[in-house]
Amino acid sequence: MKVIVTGATGMVGKGVLLECLDSNEITEVLSISRRSVGIDHPKLKELLHQDFSEFISVTDQLVDYDACYACMGVSSAGMKEEEYTKLTYDYTMALAKVLVGLNPDMTFSYVSGQGTKSNEKGSMWARVKGKTENDILKLGFRQAFMFRPGMIIPVKGVSPSSKLYRILINNMTWLLKLMKRLAPNSVVDTAQIGLAMIEAAKSGYNKRIIDPIDILQLAKK
Repeated sequence: MKVIVTGATGMVGKGVLLECLDSNEITEVLSISRRSVGIDHPKLKELLHQDFSEFISVTDQLVDYDACYACMGVSSAGMKEEEYTKLTYDYTMALAKVLVGLNPDMTFSYVSGQGTKSNEKGSMWARVKGKTENDILKLGFRQAFMFRPGMIIPVKGVSPSSKLYRILINNMTWLLKLMKRLAPNSVVDTAQIGLAMIEAAKSGYNKRIIDPIDILQLAKK
């Protein structure tokens, strides 16, 4: 498979990227980001693109891909809805609309989050994520999966991009490990998310909304 990864400079995207580079199922990885991921690998191509509100200008570099793992995202903390919508909904949809026109047979996997509201009600971030999920599913990709991880443990040297989450990981790893023992189906790590995305694109899955327990099941295959 030839795949596209966005958000590879962040925690989840970096974890997904590493699994793609290690996978025998994947022959080429295109990372789309504003800055380099800083990895030299024969499978890896980088598209440094500054304006995520449009991808029309780079369509020639987005053709003939089998899957896209859309991992870009920001925390809603302290953000107004208009700005959060732009960074979460507008940027994701700008890419998805171009990709479905170029590669309608591709699998599009979007990293959402636990608590996302498919009815587009509730807190600001849950509504925006819900609308993003719903509108991706309407585009007509051959397969589309909405990944909703809960607590995520970074592994293989991946570091959280959020300062708050980085402090939590550095000082409370024991708590996350305890939670994983007490509630094993609610905590995943970055490698498992990547493995699950690869498996879903390769073999499909019987659900479009992918919860932590689904991630764990897909990652084992």
